[in-house]
Amino acid sequence: MVQQHTWRLSAAFATCALAFLSSHACAAEAPGEPAVSTPVLKLSGFGTLGAVYSSARSADFTASVLRADGAGHTRAWSADVDSRLGVQLDLDLGAWSGVLQVVSEQRLDGSYTPQIEWANIKYQLTPDLAVRAGRIALPVFLGAESRKVGYTIPWVRTPVEVYGSLPISSSDGLDATWRWSTGSVLHATQVFAGRTDQDLRNQLRIKAEDIVGLSHSIERGAVSTRLSAASGRLNTAIGEELFTVLRRFGPAGGALADRYEIRDKRVSMVSIGVSVDPGPWFVTAECGRTRTESLLGGGTSMYIGAGLRRGALTPYAGYAQVRADVPTRDPGLPLDGLTPPLAAAAGQINAGINEFLAAIPVQSTWSAGLRWDAATNIALKLQFDRLRPRDGSRGTLINNQPDLRPDRAVHVGSLALDFVF
Repeated sequence: MVQQHTWRLSAAFATCALAFLSSHACAAEAPGEPAVSTPVLKLSGFGTLGAVYSSARSADFTASVLRADGAGHTRAWSADVDSRLGVQLDLDLGAWSGVLQVVSEQRLDGSYTPQIEWANIKYQLTPDLAVRAGRIALPVFLGAESRKVGYTIPWVRTPVEVYGSLPISSSDGLDATWRWSTGSVLHATQVFAGRTDQDLRNQLRIKAEDIVGLSHSIERGAVSTRLSAASGRLNTAIGEELFTVLRRFGPAGGALADRYEIRDKRVSMVSIGVSVDPGPWFVTAECGRTRTESLLGGGTSMYIGAGLRRGALTPYAGYAQVRADVPTRDPGLPLDGLTPPLAAAAGQINAGINEFLAAIPVQSTWSAGLRWDAATNIALKLQFDRLRPRDGSRGTLINNQPDLRPDRAVHVGSLALDFVF
């Protein structure tokens, strides 16, 4: 019911935005008013049909923690890891424009209910300055605006170690972008503010409020760079039952609950990415750091990937890793002096805390693949990954079972058909 309400609000905003733009076009073309560009309405789309195999049998490999399952424990082969379909509607009225993007991909409840990814109005104040309002992509990584469009990236999916640190890809708010240059160097400075409220599953929600950030992109010839910084306040009921029990253990339990509870906790992120692409070859690298004083912890992630273009074929390889910048284990409640029943209960609570902390990813992945541009707007990709969680962490794996061996390597094979239209 909450999910339906969120969808209706987003759809209502999108409808109002398009109605506003349409009325603006009509008003601008009224007799006696200055002429404007002829309205241009464009419909486009993108999608991926994917199949993924994982050697894991005690956990699922997935591209995002916001998935219900993946390849491995649930099923050896899965089409849910990468498959998606997106449709985008653009309306250009000259100084005014608008965009609506709807994406269908697996959600935490296992459904493919379409979600509004973008729905915003843009006004070009000057040739160099534009403002937008509505649902806007969070401009944090190099591929922030295209992370869901598999055709635009050389590999099967964006590296989960880096992009998985920010599974939320858009927010509702405002942004302003100023484009300027220094000689042959092009700059784009973007400031943004907003919030997001997502229904995860079974009435569990995650809210990020007071999101503010700055992104700066630089382009010179074949070189592109993006630097970003963002922060916000996070609220979710994840782990709430554990924290309720913790507070019954006096000041020590209360201190642990205050430390890890995800209630009004500040989260911050910085990232830098560089891409060099002269045509025959390319190298891309990104590094990011996330920090929050909560159960989600924080970490530093990076990846580097390179490829060679030989006609319609592009072989590529890459390496990615993420490390925790906070402890992934906690001694928890002191057991000394407790009666045997209380000590047993406290021991179970401590195990619960460490079960959550083990989800803070510590992992590395080696990748190799081949892209074949089989036809116009169609690409077929084959990719092999060897990922290894480390230091007792479960890495980016989900649906972990009791017999999972965290430090054991997982081998993943992926086949993806990407297309745009």
